[in-house]
Amino acid sequence: MTALLELSGIRRSYQSGDQTLEVLKNVSLRIAAGEMVAIMGASGSGKSTLMNILGCLDKPSAGTYRVAGQDVAALDGDALAELRREHFGFIFQRYHLLPHLSAVHNVEVPAIYAGLGSQVRRERAAALLTRLGLGERITYHPGQLSGGQQQRVSIARALMNGGQVILADEPTGALDSHSGEEVMSILKQLCEQGHTVILVTHDPAVARQAERVIEIRDGAIMSDSRPLSKTGSPAKTLALTSQSPSWQQMTDRFREAMMMAWWAMAANKMRTLLTMLGIIIGIASVISILVIGDAAKLSVLAEIKSIGTNTVDIYPGKDFGDDDPTFRQALKYDDLSALREQPYVSVLSPTIRNSMRLRFGNIDVAANVSGISEQYFRVYGMAFSQGAGIDIGQLQSGAQVVVIDTNTQRRLFPLRKNAIGEVILVGNMPATVVGVAEQKQSMFGSSKMLNVWVPYTTMANRLTGNDYFDSITVRIRDGYNSQEAEQQLTRLLTLRHGKKDFFTYNMDNLVQTAEKTTRTMQLFLALVAVISLVVGGIGVMNIMLVSVTERTREIGIRMAVGARSGDVLQQFLIEAVLVCLVGGALGIALSLAIGQLVQWAMPGWQISFPPTALWGAFLCSTGIGIVFGYLPARSAARLDPIDSLARE
Repeated sequence: MTALLELSGIRRSYQSGDQTLEVLKNVSLRIAAGEMVAIMGASGSGKSTLMNILGCLDKPSAGTYRVAGQDVAALDGDALAELRREHFGFIFQRYHLLPHLSAVHNVEVPAIYAGLGSQVRRERAAALLTRLGLGERITYHPGQLSGGQQQRVSIARALMNGGQVILADEPTGALDSHSGEEVMSILKQLCEQGHTVILVTHDPAVARQAERVIEIRDGAIMSDSRPLSKTGSPAKTLALTSQSPSWQQMTDRFREAMMMAWWAMAANKMRTLLTMLGIIIGIASVISILVIGDAAKLSVLAEIKSIGTNTVDIYPGKDFGDDDPTFRQALKYDDLSALREQPYVSVLSPTIRNSMRLRFGNIDVAANVSGISEQYFRVYGMAFSQGAGIDIGQLQSGAQVVVIDTNTQRRLFPLRKNAIGEVILVGNMPATVVGVAEQKQSMFGSSKMLNVWVPYTTMANRLTGNDYFDSITVRIRDGYNSQEAEQQLTRLLTLRHGKKDFFTYNMDNLVQTAEKTTRTMQLFLALVAVISLVVGGIGVMNIMLVSVTERTREIGIRMAVGARSGDVLQQFLIEAVLVCLVGGALGIALSLAIGQLVQWAMPGWQISFPPTALWGAFLCSTGIGIVFGYLPARSAARLDPIDSLARE
């Protein structure tokens, strides 16, 4: 027979503290295709280490190991994984089945890494299980099968990709005598069909059933019975090839990794939910802060705009608090005519202010009295609950009329619903009430003072004697930039006065300040929420590290059946991303619920969830999964398959 597996001068040693422990000592061995070989020895003799080297799970410290003439030392990790996947099949004493997968899915695992299509894979796995007498139990999980049945599933898995070389480590050690005989019968049948079967056992009765028995003691071969000539099916030889996986294989492998990740999550529901909790809270916090923050900002801006935005106030002097008498009379009547002619001016109104007493009957209260033009209420967008504002005729004639606010109506006329036509004393001037202006509720609060308005001509001629204004308010026409309009009216009045004896205040500055403030607060809260996301990501990383520790043996099983380091990395990285994506979806759902609750509690707010925020949440979840899942995934990919399989 042609040598299929050839070991020359193999040594394997391990470092134990300061000492070097030599497990295999100058082992040379040739195994031909189609042989059934039993490697026999006591515990600690080195037989399992020899099997691991034969199966390309371990590498020798010295010597040469050739598989079908190929020096294994020249192969990298992926090539060794392909060799195990395509040509070797492992049968373990403790079966090493994945508990969260059914029998048929356990058998399929090697074919997943080989890139076999799902339909073909499923049919082949079912056929193998049926052939081994488990046709009615293909959907059972390992915990529902007996020891003998689990070992048959392990044999079917070893044959899934062909299994030209079957490596069985104490295949009957955990079975009763009847199940052990059945397993040995299956192995002999496989050898007769051309498979190369290598048994590792300490049981002489099992070893005698092989064609060739190799006895090993203290890491050295003590005896090697030569095989008898074999007749039957031709031996299954190895044809070592290395083909790059196609895009279809890569897609199928990714899809299967997603499915396995989902099964792993479903098998540990509580741990998965706790892992997601940080992501759920973080995503919900970020989206809720952004969405509710936008709604609050719109509400704040609406409040500001309700007091009259897109307006420019003109005051005498250099700045607020300037009481220099030389600037007191800077704003004259002629300035109104000049300003009205400007194309950027929509409406405007001067104001003359003073504090006076209001009296009606035996009621005497203090109030702010403002002399205004007929356009004042349009400038500020004020509405009336009764009557109307001051008209042009009343302004030109200096009529003794007054508009009061709702607070003044409540104070002066507590028992009357209609105040129109009533005569009150403004200072010492009787004035007829012609309108009641609605009180504007503002987030800035309202003054305790009452407010009433009279024509500025009446104010100047009958109450104060002023021939100048305390301020002029200009409402900018729609379509004009308020900043540019402010600059133009500043130039106009400066030219008219010959100097700049006034200053302006643009209400849009208040809007911009409010926007900046709310944006800053929103950013601060978003950063706090992002911190919670990072904490959630760290939680994912910690739980995934725990998961890697708990599933070390599973990782070893996957590597033994042909998973590359990249496959293991992809597997755990996908699990981390999937946990974060599901957590992100639940976080979005929670944020939608919070939004509905806020909408119900604050009906005036406009709660909306822009698609960019939702997509951003998903991208954020994916990023967290990748960033915080990479370290655990890399740790899993770097595990040694031998140490992993030995971990309980």
